Formats: sequence, C-alpha cells, structure tokens
Amino acid sequence: MINETALLESPTLRGSVLDRTDVLDKVKALSLLPDGMHVTTAMVASYFDVGLEAIKSLVKDHRTELEASGYRLLTGEELRSFKNLSGIQSRTRSLALFPRRAVLNIAMLLRDSEVARQVRVYLLDTEYLARTQPVENPAPMDAASLDARIDQRITHVLGTTVVPMFNALIETSSEHRRELIALRAGIQRIEKRLRQHHARLQRLESPRENRPFAGVMAAMDAMIGREFEEHVAELLRRDGCTDVIVQGGGRDRGIDITALTADGRRLVVQCKRFAPHLSITSPEVQKFLGAAKVLHDSEVALFVATCAFTRDALNIARESGITAVHRGLLEEWSGGTPLSALE
Repeated sequence: MINETALLESPTLRGSVLDRTDVLDKVKALSLLPDGMHVTTAMVASYFDVGLEAIKSLVKDHRTELEASGYRLLTGEELRSFKNLSGIQSRTRSLALFPRRAVLNIAMLLRDSEVARQVRVYLLDTEYLARTQPVENPAPMDAASLDARIDQRITHVLGTTVVPMFNALIETSSEHRRELIALRAGIQRIEKRLRQHHARLQRLESPRENRPFAGVMAAMDAMIGREFEEHVAELLRRDGCTDVIVQGGGRDRGIDITALTADGRRLVVQCKRFAPHLSITSPEVQKFLGAAKVLHDSEVALFVATCAFTRDALNIARESGITAVHRGLLEEWSGGTPLSALE
C-alpha cells in the first residue's frame, strides 16, 4: 500500500494517482472559474486554507511537475483570449491557472495544510481499495454517482456559455424569438436542477467537525454488496452481538444479517450500499418492516444504508420501531460510537 510519506516524496507515485481528482470534492467543495475547468492561485490557497505565498513557493519548487499536471501561466495574447472567452475581468498582466489535476498535485506536495492531509488520506484509502478489490461490473448507482460529480462543471458551462449565447440570439433574432426564449427557459430549469442536485451531494459529503476518521465512507463506497454486509456484521460483533450470520444470496427473505444482541434480543438487519446522493424511500422501509416483524419476529431491526432516508421513510421507521442507520450515523458507528439500539 502507498503510504503518505512515499506520496510526499515520490513524483512517480504522485503522477500515478493524478486522475483521482474526485477526492478533492470528497473533502471540500472546490470553486472553479467560469470556464468550469480551472482555478487561480488565490482559489487554490483558499481551498487549502493557506496563504498565497505557500502556493507560490510550491509552484516555484515543483514547476516542471505541476506543468505536467496542467498548470500554466497565461500572458499576452493567450491571457487576453482567455479573459474574453471566460468573461473574467482582471487587469493583471499574467494569470496562473490550475486544472483539477494540478490542484490534486498540490495536495500531494503541501505539508502544512490539514485540508491537504485529508485529501491525501482519502486518496490513499481509495487507491488502496482500487488496487486490492477484484474487478466488478459497476452498478447503476455507481454510474449515477459519477454523473453527480460532474454536475458542477456542467452547470458552469450552462450558466456562463449556453444561456448567454441564447440571450444574444434572442436580442438579434425576431423570427424565432419565441422558440429561443422557450429553449432558454428549459436550459435554465436544467441548470437549476443540477445546482440543487450538486448542493445535496455536497451536503452529504461535506467534512464535518469531529468526523471519526477521514476515509471511512470512501472505504464503504468502494465495497461491493457482500463486503458491506460483512463490514456491518463486524460492527455488530464489536458491539457485543452474538450468533451473527450474514444471509446473502437470493433466499434471504428480505434480511441480510441475523444476530442476537448482547442482552439476547432477536436482531435483523437490512444493508443497502447506495450512492451517497440517493435516498432510501418509504416503500423500501415498508418492505423491510414486513420481513423483520412478520417473517422473522425480530425485537430489534436495523436498516443500514450508505445514503440518506426520505422524510416519509424516517417517519415509517420511527413509528414501526425500526432504527434507520443513515450515512452520518453509519460513519459514527464505524468510527467507534456504539449504536444506541443495541444497548
């Protein structure tokens, strides 16, 4: 497994993981310029909570490496062209631009930044899992998660390029003005929905104070279904449960794990490893309720998910005595906090 020291010291290792820029958004939202692709030196410094000089010093010491990852300094005609295309208003004679790969490269070089350290921890966790897990056919939820990660970039393009283009066409066209206005309205609705989608994903993934430890949810997001069930089973054993059995297969009758709590109560668990931007809905909780109470006559029922629950789903769980272990609660449980339902 690659360790943090090796990552800080080896340009070769850093270069081998530069494509994993998604880890930046796992730790903190990275604001982009209107072109949806680059950030400035000041924006990089703000992301890592360090001063401008810290970033400038890194660029000076590692310029060749950073240029290989996409860093460039615009001047002259190239700078004027970029300002015109992106709409940036600036009187500077030069402008340093960092694509996401270069920002990730900075994270692997910057020692005195807690944000950079969290990025490295998350990166190392995901890279280790990618290297050690068997190849699996990606589930539809993984594809949806990947789509969500580019929502912000698409929104930037729609808001700064496509909509202004329609504005210009509407101003100069009389024959098709009504159709153009309708098209613009449709694009603006899409832009709004993408912003809402991205904001929801950011709320689910944003760092919070006193998180048990960085990377725990990245590890679970990388698991396949059976591995996630085994992970939950280990948490149950850690908290004193006995006779823990992972059912698995197509004959589980709606239950993934059965066990006895430390004080002897019958326990059943449903495990759902969904993408973080999805939600457990009320029909799924109702289905589990029938299996837990009717088929298994359980005294304790846990619905464990790597995502959130809808309000209706939470209400049904609360009214029926099911413990909804949502993403935040799952992270705390995995980090060592006992689950109150098992006490």
